[in-house]
Amino acid sequence: MPNSTFTDAGSGDALVFLHGFAESKQVWTDFKKPLQNKFRTIALDLPGFGNNTAEVADYSMDTMANYVKQQLDKLGVKKCILIGHSMGGYVSMAFAEKYGAMLNGLCLFHSSALPDTDEKKDNRNKTIEFVEKHGVEKFMQSFVEPLFFADNRAKLRSKIDLMKKIGTVTPKESIVGGLAAMRDRPNKTEVLKKANYPVLFIFGKEDGAVPMDKALEQCHLPDNSMVYFLGQTGHMGMFERTYETRKAIEKFAETILG
Repeated sequence: MPNSTFTDAGSGDALVFLHGFAESKQVWTDFKKPLQNKFRTIALDLPGFGNNTAEVADYSMDTMANYVKQQLDKLGVKKCILIGHSMGGYVSMAFAEKYGAMLNGLCLFHSSALPDTDEKKDNRNKTIEFVEKHGVEKFMQSFVEPLFFADNRAKLRSKIDLMKKIGTVTPKESIVGGLAAMRDRPNKTEVLKKANYPVLFIFGKEDGAVPMDKALEQCHLPDNSMVYFLGQTGHMGMFERTYETRKAIEKFAETILG
């Protein structure tokens, strides 16, 4: 299925991976392969991204969460551990609020339950203006590299190039729609407080998108949480700290599922 909007491999309890903004399920390809020996691993292209190119009327996190629910229903998934990177984490929070009974656990992977600050909203608006004026390709040239910690960029050049390639083929409507949806997403910290399933937080200490103060503001909110802070790591732990982040998810899943 070369043009499929999802990948589904392995067997057993389900781990479901959601990619971030201007990404696709492809960011999880190598990351989740070793996990397929123990779990059923599913990665989805969110609406408007990757191979999921059908026209999108609404890019809101709630609408994307509904899409995830529909896909999991089609795949026969009753319960899962949901792992969301960045924007995928925002979608995961919306999913948790609506369909929490489906969750064995939740992982916010360089993501947040907090809304955008006024400053960040202003930056989103400026980015939308830039993309409208200059196009997606020019935006991706400046967007991707700062997601990686500076000292990791030289050795991860192939991953940076991959991210630029994925982002550049993303429709402009999806880039603009995704930015606006992230800007307008509400505060979901109450969802964390009410979570009756374990929550794993993975943070990069050098992540400009989810700064340490924001990480500390939310990681204590669930009744049952595990927190992993990674030094010399930016926003892209699946590439910058592949072994450590994969092991964290594996141990989290094993702790929950036995």
